Amino acid sequence: MSEISDLLPSTNVALLWITSLIVTVLCLFWRRRFRNRRHQNMQRQAKRVAAKIRTLPAFPQKLSYLRKINPFVFEEMLLDAFELAGHKIRRNKRYTGDGGIDGRVWINGELHLIQAKRYSGHVAIQHIREFEALLRANNCKGFFCHTGKTRDSGKELAKSGSMTLISGTRLLQLLEHGRL
Repeated sequence: MSEISDLLPSTNVALLWITSLIVTVLCLFWRRRFRNRRHQNMQRQAKRVAAKIRTLPAFPQKLSYLRKINPFVFEEMLLDAFELAGHKIRRNKRYTGDGGIDGRVWINGELHLIQAKRYSGHVAIQHIREFEALLRANNCKGFFCHTGKTRDSGKELAKSGSMTLISGTRLLQLLEHGRL
């Protein structure tokens, strides 16, 4: 009888361990499915927004509309536009905690990082500095794409580094026609 009672606590521990393992696996699976579904939803929305942008009559309405969309949809639109232009892209596995890199594009075999910012006012010079430091750290070029206005100091900083600013008319040409 004592042998059976000795087995019960270890059986309970084993059952508890197996149950927690199953719950952990299910949580990881659910999290991955949720993230994939979220990405797919943002990509679908990006296509709808791109179609809507093409129907708007003038530059101010288009830019105003872009400033209101979900920032993740804006990122997806940019990646779609680079892909439309015939370049290989790589999407991030997640939208937040990406280290300041919203996507990657290869142009003529050369890696370019993408930073997407939706602004209604002027671009924060600190964001341009941080992206430039990121490009130096990764030894590559990049595109800082935004919906705001760029001060002369921001333009000078971008020219002195390895980044290309894409905003205004150039941004709309990229999003609507896949042209840089």
